[in-house]
Amino acid sequence: MSNQEEIKLTKEGIEKFQQELRHLIDVERPKVTREIKEAKEQGDLSENSDYDAARTRQSEIEARIAYLQNALIHATEIKATDSSVVGLGSTVVVRMLDIDVEETYKIVGPAEADPENGKISNACVLATAIMGHKVGERVHVKASEPYDVEIVKIGK
Repeated sequence: MSNQEEIKLTKEGIEKFQQELRHLIDVERPKVTREIKEAKEQGDLSENSDYDAARTRQSEIEARIAYLQNALIHATEIKATDSSVVGLGSTVVVRMLDIDVEETYKIVGPAEADPENGKISNACVLATAIMGHKVGERVHVKASEPYDVEIVKIGK
């Protein structure tokens, strides 16, 4: 058994990782291989910026492929089961009390976090503060600039 820590992903996150992996293997890897071949055909590689750029891109692609494969091997699907309390996999609407604005977040594992698209890591300060709380509860978030939120709605 591996000492690798499990990687928590939603069903959608697993599917997204699988799609990205297929795209990298089936499209990007062959494309960069062609680019390297074409750059080699230009001759002297010592001052060939096309070759250097293609090799750099190849390294990035291979690193991302390795990351995705490892993540999928060690992935554990997040399944939100109880919508009465905020937990991993919950979609939650919170009201920022100091500015009276509602925000919607899905609480996901760190590998899937994408704050700009409303997916926050279960390890971030907001998520750790609201996890385990119910609709209507007010929670103090101990961030660098502390603030208070009210949980408006919890869904799966």
